[in-house]
Amino acid sequence: MTGFGAASVPVGSAEASLELRSVNSRHLKLNLRLPSGLEHAEGPLRELISSSVSRGNVDVTLRFDGVAAGESRIEVNAQRVEELLSAFRSIGERFGVAGEVDLALLARADRLFVERSEPLENLVDLEQLQVAAGQAVDQLIAMREQEGQRLADDLRARLATIRSRLTEVERRSPERLTRERDRLRAAVAELTERVEVDDDRVAREIAILADKWDLGEELVRARSHLLAFEELLAAPSSEAVGKRLGFLSQELQREINTIGSKANDSEIQHSVVEMKNELESMREQIENVE
Repeated sequence: MTGFGAASVPVGSAEASLELRSVNSRHLKLNLRLPSGLEHAEGPLRELISSSVSRGNVDVTLRFDGVAAGESRIEVNAQRVEELLSAFRSIGERFGVAGEVDLALLARADRLFVERSEPLENLVDLEQLQVAAGQAVDQLIAMREQEGQRLADDLRARLATIRSRLTEVERRSPERLTRERDRLRAAVAELTERVEVDDDRVAREIAILADKWDLGEELVRARSHLLAFEELLAAPSSEAVGKRLGFLSQELQREINTIGSKANDSEIQHSVVEMKNELESMREQIENVE
């Protein structure tokens, strides 16, 4: 499921932001984008995030947003200054040049100052980074849970439609058997006017046909799968149910397909098509469920 979380991370005297963004994926894939110098933090961050998130394509980015990758400071190049002073004194003594060396004179020289940067690994505390990652993960999970609730509501509505269609199939099923029985009896009655027909044989054929077309077992199993769906949707948000919902959708698809193959009735076939459409939409949604 999609989600976003962010938290601030101290970087020396400034702050950077740690952002987590997730999109749908059947498996967990972590993509960490950390500045050079923080390679040692990748392992602990992966472990922390994967302990709370089990599915999704998650991008983890540490953004400095104007904060330097490492704090810098200006230092005097003492060796360079000493060399220059020594050189000026040598000129005065050797060539008899009078005068004092002052800041104005030194300022005309180059390489008097050096800029030194504090290594980033010294500025970002791993423990603080993990605390920030935990806060960002909590925000991401909260957002995903809100989306999960919306998905659950949608799935329940589709389950209700399938359940209604199963009831219609159950109501229609005996009618089609009665209709077929009457058709066979009419055909036999017409046939007996020309040839002799074994009544017992006709009764057995009707019984075999009734058994072949019976949808009782499929209806029971389909309703059982719907009940299991409802139970999983009511499970605590901390429990990952996506894979089990996917399995149930496959089993429900199998029962609906069997009902369709046994239908021999246009109205039942129409109900089967509607159930398949709802189930296909459910399976697409289930791909987003952790």
